[in-house]
Amino acid sequence: MNIEIWSVGKENEQHIEVGVLHYFKKIKPYAAIQLEIIQIPKSKLSQDAEKNKQLEAEYILKKLQAHHYLILLDETGKKLNSPQWAKQLQQLMNQRVKTLVILIGGAYGVTDEIKKISKQCWSLSDLVFPHQLVRLLLAEQIYRSYSILNNLPYHHE
Repeated sequence: MNIEIWSVGKENEQHIEVGVLHYFKKIKPYAAIQLEIIQIPKSKLSQDAEKNKQLEAEYILKKLQAHHYLILLDETGKKLNSPQWAKQLQQLMNQRVKTLVILIGGAYGVTDEIKKISKQCWSLSDLVFPHQLVRLLLAEQIYRSYSILNNLPYHHE
């Protein structure tokens, strides 16, 4: 299973990119997967937040393919602990999902259409984080999940 983190907004600053790549590199010995961050351009065509959400949704819908399994990150989503994340990833691998897409929506969220087509909706926290930091948190959590699945000592319960 390949994993793509789709994120609306600007590219990572160098220190964030270093951290993301650090965790992606640590995963490689334990999983033959491709990990990638896909930047979705933030719409600047309108001052209207709803219009911008719609433009971002159009871009996402064009990019989404049949083999993608879309999980939306949203503050209203289901909160999972690290072992539950690992279990979810294992279940997706068992289902032979080709590409897991974890979507970090724009600053004003995503449209109802994107919410409806998402297979699952997860929340990282009740706190709000900058998008770049969420990418780093996701990279770490994906590594943590693989360490749990491979019985590595990285995660201590």
